[in-house]
Amino acid sequence: MDIQTIILDLIQSKIMHSEPIKYEKLNGGTVSELYLLNWNDKKYVVKLNEPQVIESEANFLYSYKESNLLPTLLFVEPSHKYFVYSFIEGSTHYARENKKDMLKALMQGLLNHYQPAPGMGWGWVDEPVDSWQCFLMNRLTDAKKMIGSRLEMDDHHLVLNLCQMNIDRQPFLLHGDCGVHNFIFREGQLMGVIDPTPVIGDPLYDLIYAFCSSPDDLTKETIGSAVSEWMIKAEDHSSFLYEEVIIGLYMRLGNCMKHHPQDFEEYIKAWRYWKDVVTEK
Repeated sequence: MDIQTIILDLIQSKIMHSEPIKYEKLNGGTVSELYLLNWNDKKYVVKLNEPQVIESEANFLYSYKESNLLPTLLFVEPSHKYFVYSFIEGSTHYARENKKDMLKALMQGLLNHYQPAPGMGWGWVDEPVDSWQCFLMNRLTDAKKMIGSRLEMDDHHLVLNLCQMNIDRQPFLLHGDCGVHNFIFREGQLMGVIDPTPVIGDPLYDLIYAFCSSPDDLTKETIGSAVSEWMIKAEDHSSFLYEEVIIGLYMRLGNCMKHHPQDFEEYIKAWRYWKDVVTEK
């Protein structure tokens, strides 16, 4: 579907009242096709992808429309070919200034808005599996292929054993790709969270994903500070928090090898730290 046809659709649907002053195609690390439209100094994003992807992303934005960190959903094409949302000014550049403040803002602005999603399965919304443990095991298997011999076999076994102890908890609708690469910053402050890949699972997954998405400040104090902001009372996370962190860190090691190998040595230091934390607990 070409952008000119979409613009005509938006005008006919009275979403917009005239042609945009200008528009441009955006580049990025996403499989979606993105356009930035400018109407009288107001900016909007048009996002195109497969219908099941558009539907799940739009549903996430609608479900958490009260969040001050998410874009405002303006229009969803009826057959889910595309949707339109507000543009958040800022940059995805993370300056490693203060992870505690970033996670606090994330907790207050998004994660504390999360709502239960019973009866929808577990894992990726568009490809659900039977259990949360199954979803995590699939992710760990993928990570193990990327990490390979860079970790000892005992390390691989540690994570797999911890995952097998992971029981299903209350399911929530999660962002699913809640890392600094999808965060919008302005003057060092977290201003927005974009590009959800919705997941049904434990809210702790998104927090740990964000915590591990950059190799700085991966300490007990930092994750503990974030958890202290938690308003969702579905679980007492204190009893299994550190085990969940090392599972999330292992997944991040796999992603690091695939996308950011230059960060691997920093992550290995964090891995040793967290392995000591878990094995000495």
